Amino acid sequence: MLIIRPCKESDLDDLMNISHAVGKGMTSMPADEAAWLEKISASAEAFNSTQPAAQSNTYFMVLEDTTTGHLAGTTAIYTGVGLSRPFYSYKISTLVSSSSDLDMIRKTQVLNIVNDYTGSTEVGSIYLLPEYRKPGVGQFLSRARFLTMADFPERFGDQVIAELRGWQDENGRSPLWDNLGKPFFGIEFQDAVNTAALKGSQFISDLMPKYPIYISLLPHEAQEVIGKPHDFSAPALFMLKKEGFQFSGYVDLFDGGPSVQADTKEIRSVKDSCSSHFQVVSDLPASSQMYLVSNENLDDYRVALAPGNVTENGDFIIDQATFQALQLAVGGLVRFITMNKSSVQKTHSQAA
Repeated sequence: MLIIRPCKESDLDDLMNISHAVGKGMTSMPADEAAWLEKISASAEAFNSTQPAAQSNTYFMVLEDTTTGHLAGTTAIYTGVGLSRPFYSYKISTLVSSSSDLDMIRKTQVLNIVNDYTGSTEVGSIYLLPEYRKPGVGQFLSRARFLTMADFPERFGDQVIAELRGWQDENGRSPLWDNLGKPFFGIEFQDAVNTAALKGSQFISDLMPKYPIYISLLPHEAQEVIGKPHDFSAPALFMLKKEGFQFSGYVDLFDGGPSVQADTKEIRSVKDSCSSHFQVVSDLPASSQMYLVSNENLDDYRVALAPGNVTENGDFIIDQATFQALQLAVGGLVRFITMNKSSVQKTHSQAA
């Protein structure tokens, strides 16, 4: 069975392996043991109910294959972005100018450095190992974060954002960085990503030009990747849009990847999830509807992709395997939301 849970120190080797598998351009998952240990410690503090929710928290979760005991992927929620470290984006804006002598009005798009997302909640760090990229698993990894927000709404902000990796070629080269970032910083794309991941983004404020950058003056190869997601990020963007996220003209400083946003209470999986008591049966039919199911227990949080059923009085029926995987207590509650039946039936049989 596949289970999503908070990361822990014993996951370090698997997390390092995932960092190497991710490749270039993902600032939140550097292949650095010290950075991972710091993230694991921060996540353990965030998933501690005895601690009040801090302004900035890291809820870093992993996808565990209980059959092997190894990790299959990662997903995370970051609260209070930009409060402890600056959080910069480019905002695409339009300048309008006119000339009465030429009887002409011109519109020009420019990039401005902004930190408009300061204080928002961010979802990110989603990655799935290639061998687990089967129908429904990516959706499970993505939507589980919104189930967490529905479980503990007091811990998350009113606005949720997501930064998607920008387009790179097969060698990990970013056309936007090479034509815009590199001339000012004099370092390669991956060196800039590593610096931001390990030391923060103050160097951006120190060296990046403060004036608007006219997009039309950039080389064509840089212009055409502004707002374009990495090939691997396109499915994630599609899922986020189905949840109600929208692109509002914000892009990443390094590679031009799009950022999308949504009001937390308007996210589909937050609105549509239900909390109820549960009943346990030994087995459920193979044709049962599949659900994301959480145990609503912050200190030992678990989310499963499992079959279920809803009774007439609103109780949720689960099987014995799900009961054990979620480490539930008799008399407790679960939160659940339906998954697309056709896309996950095969997944359940392959992953169970």
